[in-house]
Amino acid sequence: MFGLDAFMLARIQFAFTVSFHIIFPAITIGLATYLAVLEGLWLKTHNKDYKTLYLFWSKIFAINFGMGVVSGLVMAYQFGTHWSGFSRFAGSITGPLLTYEVLTAFFLEAGFLGVMLFGWKKVGREIHFFATCMVALGTIISTFWILASNSWMHTPQGHEIVNGQVIPVDWFKVIFNPSFPYRLAHMTVSAFLSSALFVSASAAWHLLRGNETNAIRKMFSMSLWMLLLVAPIQAFIGDLHGLNTLEYQPEKIAAIEGHWDNSNGKPTPLILFGLPNMDTEQTDYAIELPVLGSLILKHSLTEPIPALKDFPKDERPNSTVIFWSFRIMVGLGLLMILQGVLGLILRRNEQVYRSPAFLKLSLFMGPSGLIAILAGWFTTEIGRQPWVVYGLMKTKDAVSTHGDLTMSVSLITFFVVYSLVFGFGYFYMIRQIQKGPVDNDHLSNHTTDTISGRI
Repeated sequence: MFGLDAFMLARIQFAFTVSFHIIFPAITIGLATYLAVLEGLWLKTHNKDYKTLYLFWSKIFAINFGMGVVSGLVMAYQFGTHWSGFSRFAGSITGPLLTYEVLTAFFLEAGFLGVMLFGWKKVGREIHFFATCMVALGTIISTFWILASNSWMHTPQGHEIVNGQVIPVDWFKVIFNPSFPYRLAHMTVSAFLSSALFVSASAAWHLLRGNETNAIRKMFSMSLWMLLLVAPIQAFIGDLHGLNTLEYQPEKIAAIEGHWDNSNGKPTPLILFGLPNMDTEQTDYAIELPVLGSLILKHSLTEPIPALKDFPKDERPNSTVIFWSFRIMVGLGLLMILQGVLGLILRRNEQVYRSPAFLKLSLFMGPSGLIAILAGWFTTEIGRQPWVVYGLMKTKDAVSTHGDLTMSVSLITFFVVYSLVFGFGYFYMIRQIQKGPVDNDHLSNHTTDTISGRI
């Protein structure tokens, strides 16, 4: 297929399914916490707008939760069908970690999800709020275990290799490996940011159409406060994550920076724009800011960062891809900070709700959090190549034995099925968002029928 062998087709298929899947958990993690906050505010203030928003966003949450579960199951099967070499080598680590995720997070979410969605007339207010909080907690616990598994693949420790297989000897070191705290914080905050942008775009869409109810104004205001608070925090976490990556995966940082050679002994510039060329081993058309690369990554005006030529050719990540995926992520992050600051400035005289330019910006920025997550994910995973378990197993040794035709048919089938199933789910979710939160005093009497009838 397109001149690609089974190995590359397997990589593309897994990247395709991961890219589809990661969008849904990102939204559910943020929305679950948002729902807990909304219900808590409603219980404290008795302001019906908070309950109106809760009932509205719980529908969107349920749709995303369902699609996330389905897309996640497919990925789990692919470890055996497409990456059996990896499963044989590292299954004793990744298997238990993913099992812990199911036994703790998924069971917790599934156990309380029914109460959260359909229990308004079945249980008391406090019990219902507790169920919402448990679902929110479950999403965080799920993130914990998934990121522990993925982080171990980047910075493995706490194991021994016996007869060609990884054997865990210290689970604390396995879970709390060097990159885990940074990845967990970065991904969790990314989910909160994505949800805030998603909510603000939904509110902006209604405000642009003159639907300026109290509930929609609160929805817009809360999302902008979240953006103002969290976007700068994410930038700080990203900087810490970069320093950690420089220590444990220096070739990834060299590829991200498009930095090839330290033979001149000069400090490393920051390349704003360029086209890294893996064949000629240089970054073409580079626009540089002198010394800034060393200052950011080494906190030094003289010490250079590692260069790609310091590493063997067969162990260099594809700088052409991650150079730009990283800059897409950072560029969108800066726009998020700008949006939060502009929202703060426009709160004077409530212009934040009436400025067409700002509302259009908020609408435009709606998918930016998810795009940034995908760009960051590509940077992380492509930057780990050619390793599937960094320093221990190369990706080419992890793939199952399949023919090119088999993988081509499999990839096409996935593309068609995913486009239909999740395309329909996405369309349905957008239709629900377009309806908006309904300010109705009797919503609480009809919540169960409404949610169960539409999902």
